[in-house]
Amino acid sequence: MKRIVILLSILVLLVSGCSIKTLSNTSISKNIDAILSDNTKLYNVNFEGYKYYVPRGLKFINKDNYNALLKDKYDNNYYLYVDVISYYHKVENSYKVNKRAFYSEKLDYNKKTGYIEINEVNNKYFVEFVFNYTKVEAYVSKEHLVDAISNICYLVKSVKYNDKVLESLVGENVLDYKEETFNIFDSNSDNEDFLDYVEEYDNNQKNSSDEDIFDIDEE
Repeated sequence: MKRIVILLSILVLLVSGCSIKTLSNTSISKNIDAILSDNTKLYNVNFEGYKYYVPRGLKFINKDNYNALLKDKYDNNYYLYVDVISYYHKVENSYKVNKRAFYSEKLDYNKKTGYIEINEVNNKYFVEFVFNYTKVEAYVSKEHLVDAISNICYLVKSVKYNDKVLESLVGENVLDYKEETFNIFDSNSDNEDFLDYVEEYDNNQKNSSDEDIFDIDEE
């Protein structure tokens, strides 16, 4: 009986095309490659024009238009922005690797592009992760960094856009938006006031602790 169960499990994996990947506890690059190269499609939240997967360990705090605030088990905040304007116009990835950063890399997986840049600020790490026209920022300690990157990878790789809905929302013939000046592929570290930006971000993290938390149903 045990052999039959094992054989059936292997068959399910082969048919579904899924594979079990063990994540590293220490390597950012290995986890990025393992998660973003995987083409598994999971979703557990659905909004107008897009949907994505919130992994276990993250909780929704609030959502405002295309922005969302999430929190992990260590009480770190994740600021997520889904850039439907850049997606609709298929803006190209213009990011250049920052050799001055703690970690900087252009990303290209499954016809989706982006970048990750990590900068050390005040003994913590400010993470900017852009992929699939979605940007996530987080400000975490060293011991939470690898776990935070893995959480972000699951978020950004899962974003699925509904072209028909977005056509009605942001199509050129019905667009009410003002000209978009924000470029999702620009890193905040290029700004002269980057340190002030991170300090303000840190203050916002502390002030967000009293917001309501919304549970996400796992599929």
